[in-house]
Amino acid sequence: MKITSYYPVVMTFDVANTVAFYRTHLGFKPLFTADWYVHLQSEEDAAVNLAVVAADHPTVPEPARGRAASGVLLNFEVDDPDAVYARFTAAGLPILLALRDEAFGQRHFITQDPNGVLIDVIKPIPPSAEYAVAYEDGALARITPPATRA
Repeated sequence: MKITSYYPVVMTFDVANTVAFYRTHLGFKPLFTADWYVHLQSEEDAAVNLAVVAADHPTVPEPARGRAASGVLLNFEVDDPDAVYARFTAAGLPILLALRDEAFGQRHFITQDPNGVLIDVIKPIPPSAEYAVAYEDGALARITPPATRA
């Protein structure tokens, strides 16, 4: 099987508010808009897509219908998590995990969308020696040293 595309779909009871969140705070634009489904694409990278669907729509299988997204964490890798953290904090978004460096190789923080879906804003950083051994061959090659922080 060749996968030609992949994107998460957030089930919600408030499509418009959820779409507004991802447009306002994460820079998505709509490619398709219906009252029950919106396909979003990053304004900066066409390969980054996300969709929003009404949790009670008939296209959602009956056993799952009527349930909003839960237990989901979406990772958004960015160049400058410090700037995004400052912008999200200024916008009054809830910060569930403050900006910090992790020994496993991330500088990140966590907020949430209007449905409670966790949004983890990440920049890969070099891991500690303890965690570096857990990476597969070549996986660390894309991680560059963190920028100098004030």
